[in-house]
Amino acid sequence: MKFIDEVTISVSAGKGGNGCVSFRREKYVPRGGPDGGDGGEGGSVIFEATERKHSLLDFRYRHLFRAEAGKGGSGQNRKGRSGSDLIVEVPVGTVLKDPVTGEIFADLTEAAQRSIAAKGGRGGKGNAHFASSTHRTPRFSQDGEPGEERELRLELKLIADVGLVGLPNAGKSTLISTVSAARPKIADYPFTTLTPNLGVVQYDDAPPFVMADVPGLIEGAHLGAGLGVRFLKHIERTKILVHVIDASKAPADNPLAPLEQIEHELQSYSEDMKRKPRIIVLNKTDLLEDPEVLDKIKKAYLELGPPVLLVSALKREGLRELVRLLTANLFEMNRQT
Repeated sequence: MKFIDEVTISVSAGKGGNGCVSFRREKYVPRGGPDGGDGGEGGSVIFEATERKHSLLDFRYRHLFRAEAGKGGSGQNRKGRSGSDLIVEVPVGTVLKDPVTGEIFADLTEAAQRSIAAKGGRGGKGNAHFASSTHRTPRFSQDGEPGEERELRLELKLIADVGLVGLPNAGKSTLISTVSAARPKIADYPFTTLTPNLGVVQYDDAPPFVMADVPGLIEGAHLGAGLGVRFLKHIERTKILVHVIDASKAPADNPLAPLEQIEHELQSYSEDMKRKPRIIVLNKTDLLEDPEVLDKIKKAYLELGPPVLLVSALKREGLRELVRLLTANLFEMNRQT
């Protein structure tokens, strides 16, 4: 299934029904008064988050969403039927924005959460409302109000507890495939992962958590280079960032270079990234034959402060300790909130 995470659509609420002009016409009532009923309310366009959808693919070819208009009133004070609301289902994590100003109308982060994107118009009043002691035969009614119309930018930001970040070919896809049931495409060329992948991870009997594998970042990603900001947004909601470093390709003169490059992109994209806890994973350790080189790389990363783990995702070495550490950290974070 193709992964679509950004679309622009138009929504149009229903117009309210017109009020009715009518007078009583009964055999034994020679002076029947006005009895025009009110128009019905127009339907609203409502967005609802659901866990049944995982991308915005449904919006790729349909860009206009219109709710039903209200019906006009009729004689004998009968109100017109209100238009039906249009319920539009979107994945959990969808943000509704103004495409021009970027103003956020709604952020749907929980299943069944709803937001009215366009409110239906009010029904017009029938002429029965305008009768008075001085004006007993009003021959006018009120038109229904138009419903709201607007353009919306829908952006999907995946909701995951842990986000894997790193340069292309650092081994993120292999890692998530070995600790969860996710099956991303894996190959030995850059940008194998073209869409974010989600996997559910569990350590023993502890509550499971969701891990996201974000496509590889390159220099200038926060400005749109490579896969750019399109996928940086998917780690905004994560609680912990895991830096996946290809230890076999770490420069001898500056082993911290891969992490520094990714950190620059993360923090240039959003100041909030600085506050997220980090765990550093030195991957592909099985490709380093000299233990002294690996020890030097590890010491350089340990000086930064965050926990540093040596793993080989391909050979499934060190992964249990990684999952245990993530589970413990998430438990503590959830306990404090």
